[in-house]
Amino acid sequence: MDEFCPQRRTLIRALGALGVLGGWNALMPPAALAAAGSRSATPGHVGRLQQGPPRDVTFDAHVRADRFHVAGRGGAAYSVNDSVPSPLIELWEGHTARLRVHNHLDVPTSLHWHGLLLPFTMDGVPGVSFPGVSPGEMFEAYFPVRQSGTYWYHSHSGMQEQKGMTGPLVVHPAEPDPHPVARDFVVMLNDWTFEDPHRIMTKLKAQSDYYNLDERTVGDFFEDVEAHGWSAALRDRRMWGHMRMSPRDIADITGLTYDYLLNGHHSATPWEGLFSPGERVRLRFINASAMTYFNVRFPGLAMTVVAADGQPVEPVEIDEFQIGVAESFDVIVAPEARPYTLMCESMDRTGFALGSLTPRLGEFAPVPPLREPPRRTMADMSMGAMAGMGSMNGMGMGSMNGMNGTHGADMMTGSSDMGRMHGGGMTGHRMPHGTPDVGMNMSMKEDGMEGDAMKGGAMAAPTGQESHGERHEGMMPASIRDRLDEPGTGLESVDHRVLRYTLLRRPVPIEDQRTPTRTVTLHLTGNMERYMWSFDGQVYSESEPIDFHYGERLRLVLINNTMMEHPIHLHGMFMALENGQGAHLPLKHTISVRPAARVSLLVTADEPGRWAFHCHLLYHMEMGMFRVVRVLDGERAHG
Repeated sequence: MDEFCPQRRTLIRALGALGVLGGWNALMPPAALAAAGSRSATPGHVGRLQQGPPRDVTFDAHVRADRFHVAGRGGAAYSVNDSVPSPLIELWEGHTARLRVHNHLDVPTSLHWHGLLLPFTMDGVPGVSFPGVSPGEMFEAYFPVRQSGTYWYHSHSGMQEQKGMTGPLVVHPAEPDPHPVARDFVVMLNDWTFEDPHRIMTKLKAQSDYYNLDERTVGDFFEDVEAHGWSAALRDRRMWGHMRMSPRDIADITGLTYDYLLNGHHSATPWEGLFSPGERVRLRFINASAMTYFNVRFPGLAMTVVAADGQPVEPVEIDEFQIGVAESFDVIVAPEARPYTLMCESMDRTGFALGSLTPRLGEFAPVPPLREPPRRTMADMSMGAMAGMGSMNGMGMGSMNGMNGTHGADMMTGSSDMGRMHGGGMTGHRMPHGTPDVGMNMSMKEDGMEGDAMKGGAMAAPTGQESHGERHEGMMPASIRDRLDEPGTGLESVDHRVLRYTLLRRPVPIEDQRTPTRTVTLHLTGNMERYMWSFDGQVYSESEPIDFHYGERLRLVLINNTMMEHPIHLHGMFMALENGQGAHLPLKHTISVRPAARVSLLVTADEPGRWAFHCHLLYHMEMGMFRVVRVLDGERAHG
């Protein structure tokens, strides 16, 4: 097929190298940016909060097939109330919400209220908590509002989220805000494509690096030879080749097809947030994209983080943060009387979303150029603990021999057929912050089953733990570690302050201080070459529900056996992140798990019902990285 022809790929890479694709507008002055393209189809629907007196809210969401225009182009979209992105919903803590979804499509639809605490039957996940909203039908979620903060909503039906069905949702607190501000803005980030999302999926399954403009070339190899010598360069390529992986696999889908939007605005016509000199401004950042992590900064302006995933944290001053898909962060800034560029750079640096915080509309600060694309390192390959190095150079295959009782060549067999796991000698890798041992040293060998998923070898779990699955796909780690105190991918060497998970601290102690009675361990598994994603090597269709018992306090351990970040979202309940903050652990509804990382979370199972639990990278979820968590209320399993 022509989309895979080498000549086309070569042209695309050349255009990318010239800056024509993936962030070309970084080369343009602000005046040119303002003159190019067309504005979002619905400017003003997302931005400054309206607020008003506390009240009960009834919101009717009319879902329709629509058109969306970006930078002079138009394409098919799904709208809510004729708005793409979907309009802002404001609720009030202590009052009621009546949210009604009217389906004007000829296919089923749904809306999930991301991060809200509500009965599971109103959560909006077809096949898990309700059947979905059929064409011509209406579904109502009616519930008391029990929280405050920054959240969002989106379709949970097929790929509708990718085509425009995402919107911000803000809940105003019942008590006075501890951080009063003069201006309050929502900043919602999206990745928009004119392609059919199902076509994108087909391309990824046929060629997983189809959208990667930055794969290594022969020229790169000779540059490595010049820098490090023939032996090191060959060794490096051999090791990556054995694993069927690339140090440049940063994002599955890139600026080759994505336009990155801020409040529905393309960077050619940036969103503008107006302030008056001397005012403090809150910005509520929501990453509502399907697949894109963003690095967010105001060059020359510090930010103070005051909330994460809608929940308050003690103020921490930073200069930049990375926001995973489905996360939210509230920040407060104190701008001087001049404009500031809001730079939201995609993690792979193939493009950006752009905004302006300004005292005068139409006045812009310079737009910084895109930074160099990041690279995966040995830490991402699960080998960072072996030598504490950040690159492959200088490490031969021979140096792998004997580690964890496994021959190096066996560890490095990167067959895209999944290697069979054998329970290793649980050698006492200690979980952070008092969690029990999780034996992570395990031997591996080639399975030899060409094209077949691995079918053997349940991995043993230590006493008091439960492992939900018997299969693990792809490379298994030689070393898994706590990476909470690391900045995001590509931000390791910046010369300013970057938010890290260890800096998040809840202002008051978490309510449930009980010691967990059991640990549930899940492995994040996948195979980039074959584009397969799962938990414990099992896709959703093969899995059984994960049972929590109503009222119990448990520890949820997530172990990322892949070389990609995964934003993992639990519906219906918050998770306390064990990040070293004692009784002041921050609460999260979505946690970004870095490659080769282990994350420990505490959960109180206080919401009976069936809840979705999944990777929030849309295409990973669609390929099977999804489970159902079932909170059992007494003897009832709620289906």
